[in-house]
Amino acid sequence: MLPDPRSADRPGEKMPAEEVACRDRLKALGVEFEEHSAESNPEIGCSIPYPLVLKSLGKSIAIAPGTELNCPMAEAAARFAADVIQPAAKTELGADLKSIGQASAFVCRPRHGTRKLSEHAFGNALDIASFTLSDGRKVEVGPTPPEKDAKFLNAVRKAACGPFKTVLGPGADADHALHFHLDLEPRRHGGTFCQ
Repeated sequence: MLPDPRSADRPGEKMPAEEVACRDRLKALGVEFEEHSAESNPEIGCSIPYPLVLKSLGKSIAIAPGTELNCPMAEAAARFAADVIQPAAKTELGADLKSIGQASAFVCRPRHGTRKLSEHAFGNALDIASFTLSDGRKVEVGPTPPEKDAKFLNAVRKAACGPFKTVLGPGADADHALHFHLDLEPRRHGGTFCQ
């Protein structure tokens, strides 16, 4: 694996102030979560010193299965669900967003076909496979969704570029044909990579 400075991150004796403040912001957003013990694999380089397992992304938006992320990524996902996905569901599909089906959160692995660690290895990425609406409809991320679903999915994907530093989905490559990959990978010059 190529070296990544985050691989050395381990929890301190006391949780840092920015981690505590992030959790306070999550609680204010109505996000349900549980603390999880630190994860690390020095051999591969994965590390998430203060992980959370999300149960919801806010007062009325569930996420499943249990989603382990770092706190900044959890906060970005919760804000995005409330500020972008929920209004897009109402506008494009005429229903409220009830839940998000995630395909992957913390996973200790490299990026496919590379020696660079995935952002999933730091709990800094979320893969979204589907959205369930208040009327029971399920909108799945895929290469050829029905037209109405496509408008909603395109609106979500386009709006993700900015709050998230990397956005991938159907058409980007074969690995992302059935989900949106969103992450907060720090990029040079604060830029984004969206495909």
